[in-house]
Amino acid sequence: MDSVRIMQNHRSRGTSETPMPSSDYSLRAHAIESLTQIKRPDVPWQVVLRNTAAVILPLGIGLATGHTEVGLAIGAGALDTMFSDQPGPYRQRMRQLLLASLAAGLASLCGFLIGGQLLPMLLATAACGFFGGLLVVFGTDTARVGMTSMILLVITASTPTSLVGALSGATLIFSGGLLLTLFSLAAWPWQRYLPERHALAHVYAGLATLARQQAHDDADVPALTEAMTTLQQTLLGEHRSHGRAMEAFGVLLELAERIRLELTAMTELHANPTTHMMFRADAARVLTAIAGALEQGESPEQAARALQTLQASERALLDGSASTGGLAAHIHALSGQLAAAVRNADWAGSRGELRASAAETHLPKALRSSSAWATLRASLTPHSVAFRHALRMAVCLSAALWISRLLQLPHGYWLPMTAAIVLRPDFSATFNFGLLRVLGTVLGLVLTTALLHFTPSEPWAHLVLMAVLCMAFRYLATAHYGIAVAALTGTVVILLSFEGVGSSAAVMDRVINTALGCGMALLAYVAWPTWERGRARAALAVMLDAYASYLHALALPDQRHAHHETRSVARTARTNAQASIDRMRTEPATPPALLALARALFANGNRLARTAMTLEAMIDDLATLPLQTEIGDFVQQCANAVQTIATALREQRSMEALPDLRTRQRALMTLLQDSGDRASAELLARLSDRLVDNVNTLAYVVNRAGQESAAEAEAQAL
Repeated sequence: MDSVRIMQNHRSRGTSETPMPSSDYSLRAHAIESLTQIKRPDVPWQVVLRNTAAVILPLGIGLATGHTEVGLAIGAGALDTMFSDQPGPYRQRMRQLLLASLAAGLASLCGFLIGGQLLPMLLATAACGFFGGLLVVFGTDTARVGMTSMILLVITASTPTSLVGALSGATLIFSGGLLLTLFSLAAWPWQRYLPERHALAHVYAGLATLARQQAHDDADVPALTEAMTTLQQTLLGEHRSHGRAMEAFGVLLELAERIRLELTAMTELHANPTTHMMFRADAARVLTAIAGALEQGESPEQAARALQTLQASERALLDGSASTGGLAAHIHALSGQLAAAVRNADWAGSRGELRASAAETHLPKALRSSSAWATLRASLTPHSVAFRHALRMAVCLSAALWISRLLQLPHGYWLPMTAAIVLRPDFSATFNFGLLRVLGTVLGLVLTTALLHFTPSEPWAHLVLMAVLCMAFRYLATAHYGIAVAALTGTVVILLSFEGVGSSAAVMDRVINTALGCGMALLAYVAWPTWERGRARAALAVMLDAYASYLHALALPDQRHAHHETRSVARTARTNAQASIDRMRTEPATPPALLALARALFANGNRLARTAMTLEAMIDDLATLPLQTEIGDFVQQCANAVQTIATALREQRSMEALPDLRTRQRALMTLLQDSGDRASAELLARLSDRLVDNVNTLAYVVNRAGQESAAEAEAQAL
């Protein structure tokens, strides 16, 4: 009977959870999606302005003083390191910008010195391509450093010079990166904690949105998953700031976690809807005011007034005249957490740092970065995505340079430069960047030619136009890469015009080189691909393992630190699994059955995550029940079952029969039916029923996939 229920439940849910497009791959549909999908720009205007200033000011000063070439070199250095100016703590930003500047200077020095010698240059591009490509193992920000070095190596190699000239040119390019760094960090002495405050404000604004929601789809990713991960890395990561104010931020982080859990739990209580709605509305106003105070760095006076209103509502709503269905304890808990958040927002704002220091907090052990050398050594295997990407990059960059020299292509450096920019570790990104790069370049050349035709033929007018295009490039790069490339192409064309290269010269040469570079990058990926379909099961198994660890921790109610650590690890694993599914969806020849399996596991994994979060939020409610050992044993059995499911998924096999969790759940409820705390017993009954249903549904999905795989293998053998 239970198995029939599970199958019906799975089928009914499966028909409604289709947020992603069809699994049938269409190159045409993929191309149209790449061309038409425009995201909301997420680059703050102060970043756009300071990056543009680092490019334009040196060139303007050079024009004014008669040292145009010096201004060009410094501006080019700033332009190439621009995208290393990313959000995050000031220490992290400084590290990334200095690394990018140093890489730009060294690559430029190498290109200037040996650019005229083919064999040494091929060796240099192979080495730069391999080690630059390998940096993807450290994430997107560090990978940009490798890309910067590749781009400047092939660009400067087109104009080889003497040792003195190479040193001076490389120094100027390095100086451009340093200027960009200086502009990025200029606010540090006055706004030391600005990145931390903004990250916290983003999360508290998200909590306010969550508080206003009266219901949710269990199959959706739990709210604020990505924002909480980003905040945790900002506040507790390797490059976090130090100081007493960081304690307030740490407290606000932990309070945000607890508020998120309480809001999730309150939704599951099915209590008095009027009381629930009114209190959540008051909570949303407090959270919105806290977010505003953190964003502006001001004292949270508005939040304090909203808190007083909430506390008055709390007293009025819980006067004992109305049934709250177990909601009272969570209203009291949320009220206390909001009061603590208001206090800490005050300490973290304009009134300065905390009055007392406390022990440092750290990222969970599983999320702390290991030694860079250990990470690189672990990636030096053909099974590593980073290693395969590094080899592809080394071969593709060297081949592109060799072809450009062999065919003596005018402006041939555009060919290897494009290959370095377009080639990515996954197919979807390589295809998207290639397509948008070609169309953006053509659009940019046409647009720039038209704009220059109507612009006065004066250097200062051209400089203003270049500034506008540079701002558009920086602002739109994350919104639509094709439009951003059009702006970048115009920026580069005008930049080169100050060096005497006519704006209309070699337009077709640039288009041809760009198209060839994109084609070579795509060919390099297809020749030795790393398809996501070969890694998706592992990513989903890691996610289920993380959920099992979370449940194991929840089986020990007094281990609050373990609850926090395992919840953080589960959140990261869920994000990685979602990224894997997204990449697999955009690859050709992805088996529809595999994509359907991944979607079903992810959606039902989200249900399990919500149940576990609700269980954590209600641990104090359940602590009044007897048989705490038996309750813990039941949660452990569920965790063991999830671990078994993860192993079966990883090994692509069906499972042996799991323990009969439904019978054990009913037996536990029978033991608790005479409990004096009837409300807590009913709460545990609902939670345990959901938990068993979540686990059994996951088991059904994995078993069905294992049986289908076995049947397919048997059919192929026949």
